[in-house]
Amino acid sequence: MRQSPDSTFDPLAALRPAPGLRVLVTGGTSGIGLAIVRVLEAAGARVHVCGTDADRLAAHLGAVDGRTGTVCDVSSETEVRTLFAEAHEALGGLDVLVNNAGIAGPTAPVEKVDPAEWRRTLDIDLTGAFLCAREAAPLLRDTSGAIVNISSVAGRLGYALRSPYNAAKFGMRGLTESLARELGPDGVRVNEVLPGFVDSDRLNRTTQARAEAMEVPFEEVEQILLSKTSLRTKVSEEEVALLVAYLLSPAARGISGQSLSICGNVEYL
Repeated sequence: MRQSPDSTFDPLAALRPAPGLRVLVTGGTSGIGLAIVRVLEAAGARVHVCGTDADRLAAHLGAVDGRTGTVCDVSSETEVRTLFAEAHEALGGLDVLVNNAGIAGPTAPVEKVDPAEWRRTLDIDLTGAFLCAREAAPLLRDTSGAIVNISSVAGRLGYALRSPYNAAKFGMRGLTESLARELGPDGVRVNEVLPGFVDSDRLNRTTQARAEAMEVPFEEVEQILLSKTSLRTKVSEEEVALLVAYLLSPAARGISGQSLSICGNVEYL
């Protein structure tokens, strides 16, 4: 006999994060981080953010009633501990950590990369994610929560002239898979999102730096980048944020330890 549809099941609701999620987004005052904050807040989440610029953070917090935040450099153990103490106080617990804070690092041949810039890039882009995950783990075990690490297609493809950033993003994949195995028995899901060429001020800056390193016009480098993408297009910050929201929805409850690219299929870098 043909069964009637289950009237209690709402497929659209299953694709949205549950209202009331308590979320910490690092690097949440601009770019992809800000897009993630806005999408999750629209879904009913309570969001605590961090950033390194006190003035920008103050303007960010003043834009929405109830939004909270902390000035924090995620490469500092002391500042990360303060961040989590303030986030816990503001939210009353934690359901989600979005590790988004990061820098582009230098664009240069490896022999011209300053070792201090190498260390700074890894300290923020990789060690920062580790320090935040370290503080978040006991809180997320209590709530069977989730971690989403924002990485890059540079975490699955080699990237000439960007060795510090490339190494940090490959490291993020290992961190993601390790945490997924370690925290999974407690119901904590860990995934990473790999954006491609995101239409943003940051991409314009790195493209300009690459053009200068290659001694060619900006427009030529931009066309080279797009030619490496099957869809010949950039992605938007909002598209990245929507993928994060999906990973926090009931529909994604079986997804963990995965690296999901949102890039128009970048074929090579």
